[in-house]
Amino acid sequence: MNRKRYSFQVPTAFPRQATLGERLQHLIAIGGPIGFIPWVPATFASFATAAVCWLAPPTATTVVLLTALLLLVGAWAASTAERLLQTEDPRNVVIDEIAGQLLSFAFLVPLNWKIALAGFALFRLFDVAKPFPARAVERLPAGWGIMVDDLVAGLYAAIVLYLLRNLLG
Repeated sequence: MNRKRYSFQVPTAFPRQATLGERLQHLIAIGGPIGFIPWVPATFASFATAAVCWLAPPTATTVVLLTALLLLVGAWAASTAERLLQTEDPRNVVIDEIAGQLLSFAFLVPLNWKIALAGFALFRLFDVAKPFPARAVERLPAGWGIMVDDLVAGLYAAIVLYLLRNLLG
């Protein structure tokens, strides 16, 4: 498999040699049209998720249930995308960012744009920095590694967002 190369531009490959089911899995993994954005699709996916959570604030129960569903579907779909694109953790796979960003609002619903923006910024910070154990769980097999490191980042963001809200009032 090819290793990740970092740049702002991301290849937006769509598998040509795939069944209809595999193409659908790939489309789920790339978050539909978001994965076709050629520049930093992960940031766009996180921002879109934070915006949706601000415009239609979910309950904590909804966040947990949707995150669990996204973990299961995402691990399956991301595994297929990795295999089809023959690339470890393809950068246009963004279902992991959607799940992680959603989880960042587990303890504090983004009732205003400031909370949504803070949750977005904290999630992106932890997603890029990959504090323990995020880097370690990236080594989980296939789609599980893709998904779980972002859930760790989302959990860190949720905790810090909650603490900031309680400290700052």
